[in-house]
Amino acid sequence: MCNSSEGTAKGEVLINNGRVRVTRWSFANKGDNTGWHRHEHDYVVVPQFDGTLEIAQPGGKHMTATLQTGVPYYREIGVEHDVISGNNFPCAFIEIELLDKKG
Repeated sequence: MCNSSEGTAKGEVLINNGRVRVTRWSFANKGDNTGWHRHEHDYVVVPQFDGTLEIAQPGGKHMTATLQTGVPYYREIGVEHDVISGNNFPCAFIEIELLDKKG
C-alpha cells in the first residue's frame, strides 16, 4: 500500500520481492483504520475473517463491505480510501500488490 497516512491498523510486510508485495493488515479493535491512502498498484485482498469493513472514500462517500474468510477481491490501481474495521473482534486481511507486469 502506498501513500498511507498514519492509521491504527498494523501492517506487516510478509513478502516484497519486486514482483509482489504481500502485507497482513491487522485490526485489533472496532474503528481501527489503515489511514488514507491511494493504491499505486493493482491489488488483491484475501480476508481472514467473516465480517465488515467500512470504507471511507473521497468526497465524504462511505460504504460498508461484507467480507468472507478466504474469498478474495481485486481492485485496480488508483483506489483511494481509508479502511476501517466495523467488527467487535480482532480481524485481518492479506493484501497482495502486483508490482511488476511480466512481459
